[in-house]
Amino acid sequence: MLAAQGSPATARATFAGGCFWCVEADFDKVPGVLETVSGYTGGTVPNPSYEQVSGKGTGHAEVVQITYDPGKVSYEQLLQVFWRSIDPTTRDRQFCDVGSPYRTAIFAHGEEQLRAARESLRALEKSKPFDAPIVTEIERAGAFYPAEDYHQDYYLKNPVRYNYYRWRCGRDARLEELWGKAK
Repeated sequence: MLAAQGSPATARATFAGGCFWCVEADFDKVPGVLETVSGYTGGTVPNPSYEQVSGKGTGHAEVVQITYDPGKVSYEQLLQVFWRSIDPTTRDRQFCDVGSPYRTAIFAHGEEQLRAARESLRALEKSKPFDAPIVTEIERAGAFYPAEDYHQDYYLKNPVRYNYYRWRCGRDARLEELWGKAK
């Protein structure tokens, strides 16, 4: 399909929401998302491995880089999906994964995304849905390094292990506690 006049055919978004397997699975369900790639960004070590990142010495976070069709899903809609797929009140941790690689962050690609991310954060803070402060970071996107092949589409390749991991970590139970039952 041809892109609307003046709008790009595809765009990128990058989110850190703890374990990238779960973030990838959540965004793959969104109409208009064309591709999700698990990887690493936000640190100083070039071409890091999972072992390096999980060892907490690189400064990188586990992230998912999303390619999407802005004619079918807006960046603002992706931000809404992101917020509801994380616990934005815990620093350097998501559910059972602990350490700075599992922090929550929005890595904005350009000024428009930076503005939209900050606006969405302000709106969420203004609505005061939580007792604790929101600690999710907003940064400019930098170098992105795809994770190893065995991490890509993990939830599809290993559904039993993935579902057990997600349940055992209490991800969905905590998200329901924070945001209410998923629609």
